[in-house]
Amino acid sequence: MMDYERVAARIRKSEGLSYLPYKCPTGHLTIGYGHNLEHGISIEAAELLLRQDIEIAVRQVKNAFIWWPKLTEARFYVLVDMTFNMGISRLCGFKKMLSAVEAGDYKTAAKEMLDSRWAFQVKGRARELSEIMEKGEW
Repeated sequence: MMDYERVAARIRKSEGLSYLPYKCPTGHLTIGYGHNLEHGISIEAAELLLRQDIEIAVRQVKNAFIWWPKLTEARFYVLVDMTFNMGISRLCGFKKMLSAVEAGDYKTAAKEMLDSRWAFQVKGRARELSEIMEKGEW
């Protein structure tokens, strides 16, 4: 039986850790401890990355908007989804929409969401999220 920890320790030492993708000496796009991204990732790895990215988006929304606790879970989700999709910096650029959300004017917030380049880019996703924002329900 192979000693996984011993093998992993040797590979970690040999490969080193990279948090960002890089080209290995043979030209393959690689990340982590020498993981060849051209081979793809497993569903388990994809789900782990999704969970981590959602947790980051949640923290960013909570840190950016002190008024977040007054939102329904569904409206909070809209901000998290938008942050996940485009990043907190771009979401913060939706000044009219965010002002409307803060004021509790969700109809205007939904309209402002659709009046954006982002809505044109993500189409159905934007329509769905704007409906959730307006209604406050999933």
